[in-house]
Amino acid sequence: MAAMNPRLLLLEDDPVSAAFLRQALAALPVEIEHAASLAAARRLADPGQALWLFDAHLPDGHGGALLRELRLGGLRVPALALTADDQPRLHEQLRQDGFQRVLAKPVSSTALQHAVREWLPAPAAGWDDPMALTALGGSCEAVQSLRALFLAELPGQAADIAAALANGDQARAQAQLHRLKASCGFVGAAALLGAVQALSRTPGDAAAHAAFQRQAGALAG
Repeated sequence: MAAMNPRLLLLEDDPVSAAFLRQALAALPVEIEHAASLAAARRLADPGQALWLFDAHLPDGHGGALLRELRLGGLRVPALALTADDQPRLHEQLRQDGFQRVLAKPVSSTALQHAVREWLPAPAAGWDDPMALTALGGSCEAVQSLRALFLAELPGQAADIAAALANGDQARAQAQLHRLKASCGFVGAAALLGAVQALSRTPGDAAAHAAFQRQAGALAG
């Protein structure tokens, strides 16, 4: 997760709700910028953010009114609304205001994470952060630690696979590939996992081996 995570602007005035939402969002690869009022959100909003998550009712106004204002100002950041009001008319109004989706409070951590993931940009080539965070219970520290270990071992594993295939020892190559399948999943090495699976299916294919080596080299730097 050396690359900068996408930024999310959270507009929520209630301290308890804000704490819950921030904790739930901590499982995702996002940087959270929190505003407790429309005035603060207006100052913080910028086109570089990946997503806005706005409460509908704030002490100083309505989240829908702020979104309309920001849209008129030329900002086109995707936005999700949060509201404890279950009236269909309000939900429809929020969608007309420009929200892509309306989430009803109380929202579960799982439902919130799923909704936010849909609007996050695709992961950078090489690493799939959501994949790794899901495998490791949402712990960014665990992901970073395992990725460091993974990258330390990867060159040796790739060299061992190359030597095994050169010597016709497919059993040895398959043993290393089997280990890599599991570790790629844990650390979110999605592109490398695809190359490992392809090489495992056709270990004698020079093109599959070359693709694996390219992916391994790209991650190892």
